[in-house]
Amino acid sequence: MEFREAVLTVLREEEKPLHWTVIQDLALKRGYLDPFTQTDIRQNLLKALAEAAKNGDIQKESAGVYALRAGASPGRVGSET
Repeated sequence: MEFREAVLTVLREEEKPLHWTVIQDLALKRGYLDPFTQTDIRQNLLKALAEAAKNGDIQKESAGVYALRAGASPGRVGSET
């Protein structure tokens, strides 16, 4: 799973704002990210969070804390049309 998809999936499943370290931990525990096949997990996860926030897929709530953007349907965030 790509980093952006992992971020959005975790936020969708949890349905609440999370610190990036919690997003990373859950993505690893749930097998969405694999440290044996994907390099620089922390760096790439933070990059995916920053890009998703810039694109409006998620919003930054406070320092290091991210949530699905307000008004977004949890099942539809990041879906391609």
